[in-house]
Amino acid sequence: MPETPRLRSPIAATLAAALLLLTLSPAATAQKIANPKLYEESLRFAHEVMQRYGILDDPATLRRVADIGYRVARESGYEGYPLTFHLVDMPEPNAFALPAGHIFITRGMLDLDLTDDMLAALMGHEIGHVVFEHHLKIRKKATLMSVLSQVLLIGAAVGASESNDNRRTPTGPYRSPEPYGTGDRVQGAAAAGLIVNELLLRSFSREHEDESDEEGQRWAAAAGFGPNGAAELMARMGERIPQAEKYGYWRTHPFFSDRVRAAGARSEFLKRRPPRPADEFRIRTQAALITQLESKTLPEEFVPLLRQEALTAWPVGPAAEKIRFAVLDELRTAELERPALERDYGRLIGAYREQAEEVAELSPQSPALGRLERERDALETERRALYPEARKILTAGVFETAFLERFQSNFPEAEEAPKVSLALGDSYSRLGNQTDAVRLYLKSWQGAPESPEGQRAAAGLRNLTPYLERLAALEQLVLQERDGEIRELARQRLDQIAGSFGEIDNGAEYLQRFPNGSQVEQVAQRVESLADKLYAEVVLYQALGDTVKALDRIQKILTHAPRSHAADQLRAQAVTET
Repeated sequence: MPETPRLRSPIAATLAAALLLLTLSPAATAQKIANPKLYEESLRFAHEVMQRYGILDDPATLRRVADIGYRVARESGYEGYPLTFHLVDMPEPNAFALPAGHIFITRGMLDLDLTDDMLAALMGHEIGHVVFEHHLKIRKKATLMSVLSQVLLIGAAVGASESNDNRRTPTGPYRSPEPYGTGDRVQGAAAAGLIVNELLLRSFSREHEDESDEEGQRWAAAAGFGPNGAAELMARMGERIPQAEKYGYWRTHPFFSDRVRAAGARSEFLKRRPPRPADEFRIRTQAALITQLESKTLPEEFVPLLRQEALTAWPVGPAAEKIRFAVLDELRTAELERPALERDYGRLIGAYREQAEEVAELSPQSPALGRLERERDALETERRALYPEARKILTAGVFETAFLERFQSNFPEAEEAPKVSLALGDSYSRLGNQTDAVRLYLKSWQGAPESPEGQRAAAGLRNLTPYLERLAALEQLVLQERDGEIRELARQRLDQIAGSFGEIDNGAEYLQRFPNGSQVEQVAQRVESLADKLYAEVVLYQALGDTVKALDRIQKILTHAPRSHAADQLRAQAVTET
């Protein structure tokens, strides 16, 4: 694989950013927002996509994607909206773009091990859809935005009566709290499902695909990537992705054989130019995003996403460090406001460590490193001081599950770790969280196999395995190699229920966590069958006028079986009724 493009040397990059920001006014520096209403809608849908599918937490890969993507974007000369790049945790190999410049690459596409030339061609294609406004030119009975707006309006009406305004703590430095009550969660997931699937499955015209292919390939070559990257990309996907209509890329990007030939022909007339840095373009992109953050005109729930986009656009220099510390300060303040024994120092220190590692890699001379280390060391001191009191509570044996979770996070190196894992496994087992219960029993057993706790964990697994219902929990036990008896019990139980489990999320969890698992084919067939059953219930509840129950079933189908026949029927129905 060609060497991954990188930022210029950290010192030069920081100086370039500082000089540019000093010599140009913010208005001149920042890119424009051509249509604020469309931008907010696109941002909302991007937020929904991330909430529904999840962010792929891989900072190194995101930096690589941004380095390549912004070099290609620079050559497009696009100024309508700030182009931003995201990794989304979807197994289908695909890439897609929202109208206002939000570009997504799925985990499945990254799993194809694309070279930099291939990745440049892929992102050039998606940038082309944004530059030429193809989303706004789709010639269908219902446009993308009208379908999505209808779903959002229906869901908002449901959510208004159902919402309980419960909020949860963010799960990571740049994750927003879940902002939905019961009805809102149904609405949000259903809307996000249609957003993504409409974008993925509503084919662009041949003219639009050809235009994005041609210009994307040209921009990639101008940015210093091999012109043959487009043809190589198609060949790689042809080798790795089944060429059936139900698989992601082949549904979204038709005319494959023609496009392969055209890409190969164009590559003969394109020359790879010397690579040019995209620093200025990235800084102006970041400035546009910071302007949106500072304007405070957008909903608060978008702040974490905008911050992450601004850091991805340009991760070095004063503006980036200001964002990093704003996030960390909020996390620290929220955590330290809790009573001492309720604080999760492990999570907080982990956030500081992650930022320090990234700054050290990108800008090793940055003064921010000193501050990060001082604040992290202070938290470490507080964490260690808390251990004796936490140990007393553990020894007394009177505690809740939340205490065990914090103890495990705060003191993973403690001698009591196997005991805590065992106790947490017992707790999760009682709560019906079988997958995590099995994971923690395994952790206790494998961490100290000869200890009393380890032996109890192994015995618990032997007793629990014949009664497990969660497929992912059973696959964990099939894959462990410490105990053949447990492995065989798990295999027998998995064989027994793989084609008969009752809840669609059970199968979806298995397929996501173990895409090459021992029962993938049978589980996938059962998921398809359960999705058909849910669709029948959707039709029934729609006929009865029970919108809430219908949307609940829609949410389950789109969340857990987005490639099923039932999901196709939902999309067809949405288009027909609009």
